[in-house]
Amino acid sequence: MSLERKLSTRRTVELTDPCALRALAHPVRLTLVSLLRREGPLTATQAGSRIGESATTCSFHLRQLARYGLVEEAGGGRGRERPWRATATATSWPSVAETPEQAAASELLSSIVAGRYHERTLRWLAGRADDTPEWQAAAQFGDDVLYVTAEELQELGRGLDELVEPLAARQLQPELRPEGAREVTLIRLAFPTGG
Repeated sequence: MSLERKLSTRRTVELTDPCALRALAHPVRLTLVSLLRREGPLTATQAGSRIGESATTCSFHLRQLARYGLVEEAGGGRGRERPWRATATATSWPSVAETPEQAAASELLSSIVAGRYHERTLRWLAGRADDTPEWQAAAQFGDDVLYVTAEELQELGRGLDELVEPLAARQLQPELRPEGAREVTLIRLAFPTGG
């Protein structure tokens, strides 16, 4: 397994091992990693009560995530009452696979993550009218069709990274969040749609 951590305001775990990619593609595991990034450290019992799974199920999946460096014990406690924490604030995997196995595992994980984005979007749309007018107006929903080169698209991505980076510190340091700040999911998808 190849596992690399990139350090910046956000720490990223880069998964390249097909087994690790397939392991993360499990819905409960994705949910646990996300939960620990937002609220951790948590025990298997605490995590289970938040996501509607048993402590036994969460304990099993947390151990699987630990095998691939996505979570780790936070210290203290025993058995299912030991706390776990995420090892990074983000996960990445190759855009260009080196092997057919890596390509298949990357496609599986990407498909499941895209499905989760779709579900989140539909939940937001269903509850949008119940939110405050301020947040309804601030939310972003739309698309742009651009004609760019591969290099220009990469440059656009780097520019977005630069805009997001100063705000990312607030994930790990709640004291930096201004009054009225809420968790927001920024989904970026940019891909060729024509020949």
